[in-house]
Amino acid sequence: MASKKQAISKLKSLCTVTFGGAVAYQLIYYTKDFNNYYVNFLQPLIQYISPELAHNLGVKAIKYGIFPSEKGDDPQILKTKFLDYDLSNPIGIAAGFDKHGDAIIGLRNLGFSIVEIGSVTPKAQPGNPKPRVFRLPEDKAVINRYGFNSEGHEQVHKKIGMLEKALLDKGLLGINLGKNKLSENAIEDYILGIQKFSDVADYFVINISSPNTPGLRSLQKKEELYQLLKKINEARNSMNSNNKPPLLLKLAPDLTQDEMKEIVSVILQTESKVDGLIISNTTIERPQLQNTEFSKESGGLSGKPLANKSTEMIKQMYKLTKGKVPIIGVGGVFTGQDAYDKILAGASAVQIYTALIYHGPPVVSKIKNELAELLQRDGYKNVNEAVGKGVTK
Repeated sequence: MASKKQAISKLKSLCTVTFGGAVAYQLIYYTKDFNNYYVNFLQPLIQYISPELAHNLGVKAIKYGIFPSEKGDDPQILKTKFLDYDLSNPIGIAAGFDKHGDAIIGLRNLGFSIVEIGSVTPKAQPGNPKPRVFRLPEDKAVINRYGFNSEGHEQVHKKIGMLEKALLDKGLLGINLGKNKLSENAIEDYILGIQKFSDVADYFVINISSPNTPGLRSLQKKEELYQLLKKINEARNSMNSNNKPPLLLKLAPDLTQDEMKEIVSVILQTESKVDGLIISNTTIERPQLQNTEFSKESGGLSGKPLANKSTEMIKQMYKLTKGKVPIIGVGGVFTGQDAYDKILAGASAVQIYTALIYHGPPVVSKIKNELAELLQRDGYKNVNEAVGKGVTK
């Protein structure tokens, strides 16, 4: 009997030592070489978790600083000026990742110079039924139909107000505004957002291009857009506050050339002007995709299949506006070359989203380092010098 107890005791000790050793090894690997640890261990593990749960866990991990902060300063060549702000790099996180403003400082610490949160709606709403997010790993793509799930203006504003201003000032904070699904007055919803967040936003985004809110994209039509932007500008100009953050318009990538021309005719008018464009949102089109399991799911497609489409639209809008309206380029940015293509097409800054889902925090430094090398190779002194250089006039 005694020998049996000794055997059990030894087995327990062995298990404890083995488990402890495994944990210690993981911790050492994590701290010494986080990039490889993420690629070889965390990334494959995450793919076994449902996409929405993985998304929520990722936001929490970034919020609580579980991932290591980026070390060192950005290369000097990545310095850029956008919306009269001086930025250390042109890379931002697109809206849709941190929907409720939970991980602003954590995202800043990963190396993003622009953090855009939302879309935020006036009232809290749950969004569309689950499942509503689908990975297409063979295509490096994601389909989502979240439908503006939001905690609402009050809750999100409260979270931002609790953050230290010194930390917020390290880069730009964009507030992406949406309308409530059941709202009968879209214009009022956007105005409420501008009034609520003017004290904390560095810029606003009027999101009228999500494919997951019924009727939203119709606001891109010429007359509807004119009325929307005219009323928003009137409300913004009538505010007592001295702080009137720039206004950006986020567009769908599925617009025709004529529709783009009509939009430009609106945004260049004084009474319905915007200070910048975000090109583009997700697409409802389905190019030839390798993934057959989820490719027919409804919702917006993001990632690699959107890359060329959004870059071409950036180029067209840069031409149509004669480079007078700053552009943030979004869609399929996984590498420094992808970012560079959008800058050459006319984007002054670039945002990522799907790349973070597939490659995690290490992708931020990777894109920046690759972009710095490309700018240096082609003889540019900074990002601004390269903006629009790939566009024939």
